[in-house]
Amino acid sequence: MTILTIDFEASCLPRHGRSFPIEVGVAGGGLSRSWLIRPAACWAGWDWTQEAEALHGISRARIERDGLPAAQVLAELVATVAGRRVIADSPLDQYWLDRLAAAAGAPTPFRVDHVSALFDEQQASEARITAAVAHADSLGLVRHRAAGDALWLAALIDHLLAPAPPLARPALVAAQ
Repeated sequence: MTILTIDFEASCLPRHGRSFPIEVGVAGGGLSRSWLIRPAACWAGWDWTQEAEALHGISRARIERDGLPAAQVLAELVATVAGRRVIADSPLDQYWLDRLAAAAGAPTPFRVDHVSALFDEQQASEARITAAVAHADSLGLVRHRAAGDALWLAALIDHLLAPAPPLARPALVAAQ
């Protein structure tokens, strides 16, 4: 099964109030796509923090101007994800998918697995995970934007799932 990674940017972290998704991105298998999300009417009065805006660099004015309606984003996201396993590096991504679906008047369309489940399935050692993180970090991707974060996680997963290079066999020394 093909894996796609997903990442959301949001109006704030839930610990700062009621947060809503403002951008979603997916990546994997040569694909990278993101959508800005226009605030839904049901999110009126929900929280927005300057801390979050400083982190992702997306203003409320921009999402109101350039964002797409929640129902359109959800429909395009579902079509893009169809038949693929979806993985994120934060449990909050499921929360924001749930908020997006609710704003679109739809049930949550798929489950988002946490990357730790993949680590467990692969029986990935700390050294393999560290190497995969270093590989993803070395790519210089723009972080704290949905597509960049999804690409970073996809690179980490690709590195983790790549076949290990064969171990060098020691040379046989002829007995004298």
